[in-house]
Amino acid sequence: MKKLLNIPVKSKIHSKPIVTDVFFNKNNLKKPIVIFCHGYKGYKDWGAWNLMVNEFLKNESFFVKFNFSHNGGTLENPIDFPDLKAFGENNFILELEDLETIINWVISNSEFINEIDPENITLIGHSRGGGIVTLKASENKKVKKVVSWSGVSDFGVRFPVGEPLKMWQKAGVSYIENARTKQQMPHYFQFYTNFKENEDRLTIKNAAENLKIPHLIVHGENDEVVKLVEAKNLHKWNSKSELIIIENMNHPLGCTQPWSEPEMPIHLAEVVDRTIQFILKK
Repeated sequence: MKKLLNIPVKSKIHSKPIVTDVFFNKNNLKKPIVIFCHGYKGYKDWGAWNLMVNEFLKNESFFVKFNFSHNGGTLENPIDFPDLKAFGENNFILELEDLETIINWVISNSEFINEIDPENITLIGHSRGGGIVTLKASENKKVKKVVSWSGVSDFGVRFPVGEPLKMWQKAGVSYIENARTKQQMPHYFQFYTNFKENEDRLTIKNAAENLKIPHLIVHGENDEVVKLVEAKNLHKWNSKSELIIIENMNHPLGCTQPWSEPEMPIHLAEVVDRTIQFILKK
């Protein structure tokens, strides 16, 4: 297995590195490209994400996972959130541009040319990342399949309204506590204004309705963070999509951070298995 970890991929629109991991079996076989996007307050090494890599490699995928450039991590510390200023400056447009950068970097990298099938790209996103990959799949014709794990169906409803919105605008920043690290994580008001300025592009319903490629939606029956109705909405908006509801599964697919077991939790293992079947389906 060829393993390239913490590669600082450069963006054309900002100076923050997109810290990226690449995994593949070096054997000169053209492999499907699978790109995984983490969710809100997430990162590429969270929970059991590293344990799922081997399953994709067993099935000859070229697997990529990365930190969004403004997720709060750094090249020196890609786990946790040492750069809270960057976290506060993040927005959905930056995440879409980061994903575009990664797609283009993979397919244009001379080191990978004999190991990838650039006509076979699958995007996988967890939680907020599920919304990002749905949007990207609808606008980038290089993407041939898209998978949402516990994915959101609407970014707009997650913003405050009324007095809380006015208070956020007046202060210029609001904070949310990270339950694990106890950090007060900022959101600058640009997060909201950037969404409103790009609302048509960032409406997941529009993207789902426009998808013409295979679309897999996997959601937990017991998801308390992103309710099951959001998966059902995605499926309703794209009648050709495939919806899999996993009994008793929670939002993080049975994972916790840190994950110290040698195997994936049973629910993540099932999600990965169903996803690989979907990717391999002709």
